[in-house]
Amino acid sequence: MHHLSGSSLAQLPEAYQAFGPLVDILPIIPFFFLLLAFVWQASVGFR
Repeated sequence: MHHLSGSSLAQLPEAYQAFGPLVDILPIIPFFFLLLAFVWQASVGFR
């Protein structure tokens, strides 16, 4: 069994089409938590 094109492998199932943008954002979430923690510590004066 072989794939005619790599795009079919990268294509998400129909049920997950709506979550495509969310999957693109997921790897960035830990950086947002790190930034949030830094801003929070800066706001409380690095106690």
